[in-house]
Amino acid sequence: MPLKQMSLDLPTDLVEVGRVVSAYGVRGWIKVQPYSADAEALLSVRKWWLRAPVPPNKAGDLATAPAQLLTVVKSRPHSATVVAQFQGFDDRDLAEKLKAHTVWISRAEFPSVDEDEHYWVDLIGCLLYGDHNGQSVLVGQVANVFDNGAHAVLEVHLGFLNDQAQFISQLDVKQRPVVELVPFVEAYINEVDQSKKTILSSWPFIPN
Repeated sequence: MPLKQMSLDLPTDLVEVGRVVSAYGVRGWIKVQPYSADAEALLSVRKWWLRAPVPPNKAGDLATAPAQLLTVVKSRPHSATVVAQFQGFDDRDLAEKLKAHTVWISRAEFPSVDEDEHYWVDLIGCLLYGDHNGQSVLVGQVANVFDNGAHAVLEVHLGFLNDQAQFISQLDVKQRPVVELVPFVEAYINEVDQSKKTILSSWPFIPN
């Protein structure tokens, strides 16, 4: 069956949460590699938006590519992945057509979490402040979050705020952002304020 295009009703708060790596079994299931160690959204939300891979030689932003709305009938963890079956998918051939598609979910549909818990996607874009001789100083902006097997790690682009309070990345000699890796653990992280997009920490940092 063809996939129905639903881009006209595309939510404005879609978050990319994973990628289809293969079909799973012979009954139309797919296997998804989550981008976060916490795959609760993939396991709880029943409306997934899928986008086909964009060829490298084609210009354009993946986030603006056409999306397809599919309804999840069943999903469950499978090792480090999530396997799922969509409504209307009952054989492997249909599932194979979804390989390499990215999976997007509306942020509004994410399950709620405790006050001291945070979805990784909400940390990206936050300004991280560290400690220098007992003073709070700007380290940089969180560009990515990943799991090193023991805990989450913030990938922080070093930089500063200009006169308009816009973050400016510090670049190296090859014009790439200078990166600091900060463990997202209780020993360093003091406070996360999602409304202000700030993270206060005791991470030792010497400003330039």
